[in-house]
Amino acid sequence: MDMTGSERIAAPRERVYQALNDPEILKAAIPGCESIEMTSDRAMVATVVTRVGPVKAKFQGAVTLSDLDPPNGYTISGEGKGGPAGFARGGAKVRLEEDGAATILHYEVKADVGGKLAQLGSRLIDSTARKLSGEFFSRFAAIVAAPAEPVPAAVSTPAAAPARSTNAGRLWIWALAAVLAALAAYILIAG
Repeated sequence: MDMTGSERIAAPRERVYQALNDPEILKAAIPGCESIEMTSDRAMVATVVTRVGPVKAKFQGAVTLSDLDPPNGYTISGEGKGGPAGFARGGAKVRLEEDGAATILHYEVKADVGGKLAQLGSRLIDSTARKLSGEFFSRFAAIVAAPAEPVPAAVSTPAAAPARSTNAGRLWIWALAAVLAALAAYILIAG
């Protein structure tokens, strides 16, 4: 299964980039997300519950980030298992592009699914994947576009540069979240 698209987010690229590295924002944006946990600078695990047609499943997913090019993009690879409902494996390439005061998020997702989900048919899977990714991007955009809360003074100091490096390594978290949402939604749905 393949899914590509672009989403315009009404926030500067730096804000979008930071939000893509915030597990709490990702958890709030991913439909059915129960948990997200970072296991290293380049890996995370998440639990997502979703329904594809008559099949409801809880997916445990793991994602790793590679080809880091902060803050421009990265590649995410992941795998999700939903017990009897099936499994999903895949990846995504994500690229952030400045568009004035906004950001264009480009993505290309490729996924394979198996189990009961794979028996549902590509139309149902595609429509569910698009619905879930649409929900993710709507929620994410609303959160990111909201007025930012006051930032501690330490964040605006030169020490913020190393944090970008750390965030760059965690950009996969968003990708995992987006890919887990799109991959769990797309993988769950593609299953």
